Amino acid sequence: MPEFARAGQLLDCHFHWYPQEVEDGLNRVNGNTRRHSAEWYDLEGQLQRMDALGRRVAVISSTGPFTGLFTNIGADDSRALTRLYNETMADGQRRHPGRVWGTCVLPLLDTDAALAELEYAIVTLGLVGVNMPGRIGPADNLDHPRLEPLYDLIEALDVPLFVHPNDEAFASVLEGYDGALHLSLGRVIDVSVSAYRLVLSGLMERHPGLKVIVSHTGGALPYQAGRMDKNSGAAGLPKPPTDYLKRMYTDTVSPHAAGVRFAVDFYGADHVMYGSDYPCWDPVSALRILEELELDDESLRKITYSNAFELYGLGRRTPEQIPATTGHRA
Repeated sequence: MPEFARAGQLLDCHFHWYPQEVEDGLNRVNGNTRRHSAEWYDLEGQLQRMDALGRRVAVISSTGPFTGLFTNIGADDSRALTRLYNETMADGQRRHPGRVWGTCVLPLLDTDAALAELEYAIVTLGLVGVNMPGRIGPADNLDHPRLEPLYDLIEALDVPLFVHPNDEAFASVLEGYDGALHLSLGRVIDVSVSAYRLVLSGLMERHPGLKVIVSHTGGALPYQAGRMDKNSGAAGLPKPPTDYLKRMYTDTVSPHAAGVRFAVDFYGADHVMYGSDYPCWDPVSALRILEELELDDESLRKITYSNAFELYGLGRRTPEQIPATTGHRA
């Protein structure tokens, strides 16, 4: 275990808890039988795994590639299952106050339903962020004009928007090699294209207060920013694309110290947050990568705790402010 992992508090901004009843509900409507192991759905067991790091670890749970599944079902099922997911996340917050924070999913097939669920999830349930897939249903992308009111409300509610790759857009064209091509490059392409749509569409320009998190060290965005500045003139943006990209935030989820170092250099230590991608990845390995960077103490404190704490507004979301759910079940 990295030496610095034995002292201080960690806030893991990229942590996946898949409640079993939600996955069972998605499987029922999709006709699937696959179920993730207990490592994914046993929250108490997951927290015990974090305890093994030898320091207090708080987590912000996001859906990851799970997000797209809520938009590949019928609209009624999508409304019911996103509600079930959000109320289950809120229940996790209540059971583990100050240690577990949940982010919401939305029934994005219906913009009005998504707006209503967003307000319920953030204002009533006290969830702290929004998950957005790159592909919504069979054809819509996250820059579709009908979603503009949703970005208005996310900005007004002052919660982060977490963009994570999913499997709807590129899996079919990157098949083979037992998933290695898609998992290694396809998801990097997915999150890069999705986030860059927010730039090219002018959404970042129209929403200066929108807090966007691009997972996995920003995908390819930091490394191709110069190419985007060179080739994106047709979008008619008033600023170079790099200006909008640097307003975004990212995490440290990359098994490559040089890549994480470049992300810190590009975004700045104020816009990078520790993430383990657990249980997809190992938190010990994630911390070891950070140790290899040899960051100064202040940058390390920001990346491992305070950036996420401030971005998600956790200081104004005390456990006492998290209300009980209605007990709705799909």
